[in-house]
Amino acid sequence: MRFEEFMELARTRRSSKVLGLGEVPVEMVVRAVEAGVWAANAHNSQPWFFIVVVDHEVKKRLLDEMAEQWLEDLIGDGVPRENAVKVVEAGKERSMRASALIVACLSMREMETYWDSGRSRLEYIMGVQSLAAALQNILLALHSMGYGACWRCSPLFAPEAVRKVLEIPDDVEPQAMVEVGLKGLETHGVRKPLKDVVFLNKWGVRL
Repeated sequence: MRFEEFMELARTRRSSKVLGLGEVPVEMVVRAVEAGVWAANAHNSQPWFFIVVVDHEVKKRLLDEMAEQWLEDLIGDGVPRENAVKVVEAGKERSMRASALIVACLSMREMETYWDSGRSRLEYIMGVQSLAAALQNILLALHSMGYGACWRCSPLFAPEAVRKVLEIPDDVEPQAMVEVGLKGLETHGVRKPLKDVVFLNKWGVRL
């Protein structure tokens, strides 16, 4: 692939916040995950596991369990129950449009271990960065196939609910969920100019 072709792929990828209705073959979803596991990662530890959810009942139970935590959080934030229920139900309906859900999990089993909290924290961050790189590969792969996808961080806010439904071990941390389906309502791809975010040699030296 030439650079220009890659940039076209990267620039045209969008988050499908509301997916179109229709099925994506599970084989294609798995192929996208395969692209994910080829991402750069710390120590080549490959600190990830992925659960592809296509069963309707499992998907519904997962979203129902996560929604209970979300509702509790919203009410705790002071949102009136009636309004909170509407928000949560709308979110569940949106996610149920997905043909498949890819639940991305972090595992520290193969990462380095340290006696001190400082380096242990940094090692954890390296694991998170590695999983994020895999997720970007997955999103680009799905886009190259012509499918829609949206990266959600909802499992971070309801990890026990996700563990319960998907029977995930205690030492594996659900961190993200990618909704996969046909392309639908997409976000706009506005980005800050390079001159605002890239410096040359030192901070503040513009390109």
